[in-house]
Amino acid sequence: MTDFLLKSTLCLGLLFAVYFFLLEKEKMHHFNRFYLLFSLVFSMVIPFISFEIYVETIEVIQQNTIQAFPVSSVIIEEETNYLPLILWSIYVLITTILVLRFSINLIKIQRKINSNIKEVYQNSTLVLLDEKVLPHTFLNYILINKDDYENRKIEDELFTHELTHVRQKHTLDILFIEILKTIFWFNPILMFYKKAIQLNHEFLADEKVVKSYNNVPFYQNLLLEKASWNNTFYLASNLNFLVTKKRLIMMTKSTSAKIMLLKKVALLPLFTGLMYFICVETVAQQKIETINQESKISDKTKDAYFAGVRIKVYKNASKTKTGTIRDEIILDKLYEELTPEEKEKYKMWLHIPKPFQKKSPTKKELDDYKNSVKFAIWIDGKNVPNSDLNKYKHEDIAYFSGSSVLKNARTKKHPQPFQFWFYTHSYFDKNEMGKQQEKYESDLIEIFENYNDRKGNKQTVVNLKKSDVYSNVEKKPTFQGGLEKFYEFIGQNFKVPDVKNLEGKLITEFIVETDGSLSEIKVLKDIGHGTAEEAIRVLKSSPKWNPGEQDGKPVRVMYSLPISITTGK
Repeated sequence: MTDFLLKSTLCLGLLFAVYFFLLEKEKMHHFNRFYLLFSLVFSMVIPFISFEIYVETIEVIQQNTIQAFPVSSVIIEEETNYLPLILWSIYVLITTILVLRFSINLIKIQRKINSNIKEVYQNSTLVLLDEKVLPHTFLNYILINKDDYENRKIEDELFTHELTHVRQKHTLDILFIEILKTIFWFNPILMFYKKAIQLNHEFLADEKVVKSYNNVPFYQNLLLEKASWNNTFYLASNLNFLVTKKRLIMMTKSTSAKIMLLKKVALLPLFTGLMYFICVETVAQQKIETINQESKISDKTKDAYFAGVRIKVYKNASKTKTGTIRDEIILDKLYEELTPEEKEKYKMWLHIPKPFQKKSPTKKELDDYKNSVKFAIWIDGKNVPNSDLNKYKHEDIAYFSGSSVLKNARTKKHPQPFQFWFYTHSYFDKNEMGKQQEKYESDLIEIFENYNDRKGNKQTVVNLKKSDVYSNVEKKPTFQGGLEKFYEFIGQNFKVPDVKNLEGKLITEFIVETDGSLSEIKVLKDIGHGTAEEAIRVLKSSPKWNPGEQDGKPVRVMYSLPISITTGK
């Protein structure tokens, strides 16, 4: 929202300044009307338009490697920020009042039209009022004093003036700017736009009168005579709106065709420049150069690595708003059931990734990451402010990596175009990031030979994921020895915080994998004092369970477990 307001206000202000200094004094009123309306629409739409220019950077990677970063669970307790709620409440309140005001004025005009005598006059309808008013226009209605009309005291020039407002539908412009003012009431620039639009309407009407009657002095005197009236009509085009030196001078002014053309052409680079500076964003895109460094791995090692992993190959697949639609499965086997020919055919997706090798950023690189707002930073799996990098020297980092983030993948929390992960030596060693993986971490590989994305592009796509998670199964997972033994294990390993009178219940949730290990451990309800972190630590060290089964086969099962904690006084 902030981004929209800043960009739209910048455009509104700049485009109005160009109009005020470059266009308003020239006799090109039809073009100026279009310019003012287009400027409003352009300024409201441009924040939603974006173009990305990709600048290629080269990164050399190993061919046929799949790298995975360790992820740690982080529980963040956020403080409630009431300021946005207060500001939105104020906005809604004031906007509601203005909407009511706008609606009441429309109703008043409509009632005035419906409750008075009407007569058809050329392509408009005259509304004859008992009150003493100057002629004014709303849509195709011209509201005038009944006595003045019947006694023919309204000059033909005034009728022509108001008929011009009707024919050119000036009321629609006023309603449009009033709606914008009602929604964006906090933006004062819109007030200047309304005055400019109304003044331009008067220029257009005056121009028509001057061309029709060719008697400028008489018309000027007529306007000055009527200018003493102090009528203000909120949503109508008014005869005496800003009868100032500007209108009187404009009647006798002339602008050469060359000047008008030059000024119109000069606006092209203005709009082009705004589009470029507001909508175009340069994004670094890595150009991948691969080198084949895959060492020879024995078939036994590969078979052990992919043992139990199901390989599914689909001939066709397409991406939709709700997910991926799969069509015509051509292969569905466990890895160990694949023929040598099938293993060879899909070998580029079925390989053992190499372990991470330590690499530290240079001092200059680390300084760039510290000081730039373009990077979202993670240190040892935790998202942190860039300033946290000040705690480290470049040699303290054992491994780092990063990537660009496409605009449609950015979030309010992370609007940066780049993201980088940094791992310290202690974290790198503790999590064995440099160790060769012994077992493939997922239990399903989906290969889509002909994948059609939503943009019409076709390619081969590989989806590495876990199998479906069940909540109700025929045979539930069990701890070896029963649940009582599991609680005994927790009681022996859980380090209770040194806090008096602490009492409460933790609610944990985890997945019992097909091999009996626990994964995706979460704490749904916490009682504080580090108990959630301790529960996660203990559950990670749990011995393997007996997996749940469905249709006689081991499946992944979601499991919830309460842990009661009580400390002494």
